[in-house]
Amino acid sequence: MTTEKLDLTKILAVSGYPGLYRYIAQSRTGAIGESLSKGNRVNFPANGKITTLEDISIYTEEGELKLREVFEALKKTLGEAEAPSAKDSEAAIRGLFEKAVPDYDRDRFYLSHMKKVVTWYNELKACTSLDFLDPEDGQDSKDARTE
Repeated sequence: MTTEKLDLTKILAVSGYPGLYRYIAQSRTGAIGESLSKGNRVNFPANGKITTLEDISIYTEEGELKLREVFEALKKTLGEAEAPSAKDSEAAIRGLFEKAVPDYDRDRFYLSHMKKVVTWYNELKACTSLDFLDPEDGQDSKDARTE
């Protein structure tokens, strides 16, 4: 596990490909990513649905919450423990979000979304750092909040 700050603008979720990928480079036909868990490189087609984790938010009662902030709330709630697996009970997964993000929108943030978030959280925890780089100014996310 690395100690460098994690830049979520460089972590990709790609429709049709399991797991998360670190962006390596643009290719003639799309983008090249390296699997966080397996280390193998994949050339994703340009017409594929490629999303950076920084661009993902969840619905809350007040609006939207960036995925980085959701991960930070999960980390604060869980400490060093892993999040429940996507295969765990619905009650365990929903219970975690009730504690970590109590104002999540129950009508628009579905169990399937929660399962994806906990899967990503556990993969990031196992393969890299849960200390995030703030994309706005390159600062640690904790430093950016301190005023």
